[in-house]
Amino acid sequence: MADISSPEKKQVGTAGQLNEKGPPFALISGGILTTLAVAVALLRFHRLAELPPGVDLGEAANGLDALRVLNGEHAVFFPEKLAGREGLIVYAIAAAFALWGRTEVALRLPAALASAGAVFAVFWLGTILFGHDEKDKTAARWRGLAIGGVSAGLMAVSVGQTILGRMAFRTTLLPLLLCLCIATLWLGWKQRSLWLIVSAGICAGLLPYTYIPARLAPLLFLFFGLSFFLLPGSFNWERVWGELPRACLFSAVAGLVAAPILLHFVFHPESFVARGNEVSVLHPSRSRGDPLAALLVNSWEHLLAISIRGDPTWRNNYAGRPILNPVESVFFWLGVGIALRNWRQRPAYRLIILWLGIMVVPALLASHAAPNTMRMIGAGPAVYLFIGTGLWEAFAFVRRRFSNWFSPRIGVFSGVAVGALIAAQGVSTYHTYFQKWAVAPEVDKAHQVEWAILARTLNEQPNTDREVYLLPYRLSEHYSFDYLYQGSAPAHVVRSSPPQHVGKQLESALTAAESSSVVRIVDWKDHIVWSQDGDDTLGTYLGKYGRYVDTQEFTDFQIHAYTDLLLDRPWTLYDFLEPLTVHYDSGISLLGFALGQGPVQLSSRSGLELKSGSSWWIAFQWQTAPGLEGVFSISLRLHDSEGRAVYQHDSILENSVPLTTNRWQPDEPVDTLHFLNLPADFSPGEYELRLVVYDFESQQPTVELGVWKPETLLTSLKISRIQ
Repeated sequence: MADISSPEKKQVGTAGQLNEKGPPFALISGGILTTLAVAVALLRFHRLAELPPGVDLGEAANGLDALRVLNGEHAVFFPEKLAGREGLIVYAIAAAFALWGRTEVALRLPAALASAGAVFAVFWLGTILFGHDEKDKTAARWRGLAIGGVSAGLMAVSVGQTILGRMAFRTTLLPLLLCLCIATLWLGWKQRSLWLIVSAGICAGLLPYTYIPARLAPLLFLFFGLSFFLLPGSFNWERVWGELPRACLFSAVAGLVAAPILLHFVFHPESFVARGNEVSVLHPSRSRGDPLAALLVNSWEHLLAISIRGDPTWRNNYAGRPILNPVESVFFWLGVGIALRNWRQRPAYRLIILWLGIMVVPALLASHAAPNTMRMIGAGPAVYLFIGTGLWEAFAFVRRRFSNWFSPRIGVFSGVAVGALIAAQGVSTYHTYFQKWAVAPEVDKAHQVEWAILARTLNEQPNTDREVYLLPYRLSEHYSFDYLYQGSAPAHVVRSSPPQHVGKQLESALTAAESSSVVRIVDWKDHIVWSQDGDDTLGTYLGKYGRYVDTQEFTDFQIHAYTDLLLDRPWTLYDFLEPLTVHYDSGISLLGFALGQGPVQLSSRSGLELKSGSSWWIAFQWQTAPGLEGVFSISLRLHDSEGRAVYQHDSILENSVPLTTNRWQPDEPVDTLHFLNLPADFSPGEYELRLVVYDFESQQPTVELGVWKPETLLTSLKISRIQ
């Protein structure tokens, strides 16, 4: 970076008169800061323990790691959860826990403070970048105050910034530290202050501990510094050697502070690339063989997110609302245009152009849930600085054009009008967040509020360590529950997919809790949590190897209790297979099946009679030939006495790992388990149960060798009404 105090063009008009006859500059500045404080207090901290509802998975992961830190387990990067997370937010939350305990307020307070601090940092940065003009210091002071005040004000009352700023995510630390780094670096270079440059280096060194997009910040510093030497007629070696010591000091301090996490990435490169590989738009599975086209589409989606169509994720945004409203968009694009036109003459314009262009790149390279405003958060301050710039330049144009009748009073009135509009936006944001976003059912779904309700419900139960809770879910952990649950009884999240793997998990969990005499399983309402038949699987196993006690009813779930569990033999759902062998032309073979309802297996020899309105299960045993490449699914169909299909259930074939058929070991028997749920009003009568095996990708059925028909009759059965 070189001399950033180069003079700018003198503003024409009555700015000097504004300073002499208008309100004192310090009074206006104080009023702006007071207003910003009120805005962030209401929008970032009001009801922080309640909203957002529940505790998000990412928040809970940070909270759990903060508890680990308090127990003496330290790290600069925490790789275990959610593809890994940088550690600065974890330590900030740990400090909050140490001061205020394990509460939702303490969990979210560091992020909320960082979001609020970013607002004031943008105000300060705006006054620094645009508040100095060697030829007309007075005009520049008001310009810096106006641009900083408008930028910070709009950032404070933004709906998107409010939503993101109230969650305990590491993302909120990035804008704050980036603004502080640029502000102190700018002042340090201008004033030749080594302490300010050291402070900037510290902030820069902390950036890698915040959020993945911060890894591009060094490019911002590098390109901005080089821009002073690449302009026509600006390069000379004397100037380079003059600026080099400060550049080296800044880089050395930043490198020293960042060294621990950089060394971690050197020795654990998988931590550096894990999340990027998961969401990269250039990955063949997401680009569909055309990475350039995928990148262009993704870039277009994020461009639209600024003014047209925003982030569709309710966790990050409200109803797909764009980042900027129409008025903000006009001044944003005006600011961009003016900056592009004057980037050579004004270093501040070059800076925010590079800032926006570089810090939006992580969002453009990530394909998952595009557009994603969270990944754009590092560019947020630049977006609002462009709005402030566009508004100031529009005001300056009007002032120059109509200088004959322009007076200080008009300038004051304009400032009051802009302040009133920002205040009105703040009122609108308050209403949107607390009265619309907070009560939207989509928000409860996005934050998986049911898990917070479950944890708090179990916390209130009079349980002891003689009990154990089992919670079916599609994964083997749920961080929100783990963070919120503080009951005395052990609680285990049981991965419910594939169902045939549940027996082994149950044995493992119950063996580890040998002292437990009562096992309680959570049975989710289907419209609340889809656990992939996990609750049915748990109930079936426990009913077979234990004794049912009772059921507690709650709004979103039931809790079934079992006791007298038999742990002295392996848990298997079926005891025998019906003798049926079917060889398909695709290379997969059916070796037999078993059918049952609840804990009872039924036999075709004694007649198969099932009851409607309750779940029944069917297990299959398969075998694949060497070289099988297809991924197969099955379709189970009930046909009535007239041959009409009246019920159908489809599911993909997976073993207990789970792996699809193309990854099974050839010639090795594989069991799969499937649940069928007939409605209570299903007509009683005689039915045939038929099976179709088909390719998941092409949806084409495979046929039985020698028969050459896709449908296989499994058995005839009778269905009666549930008693």
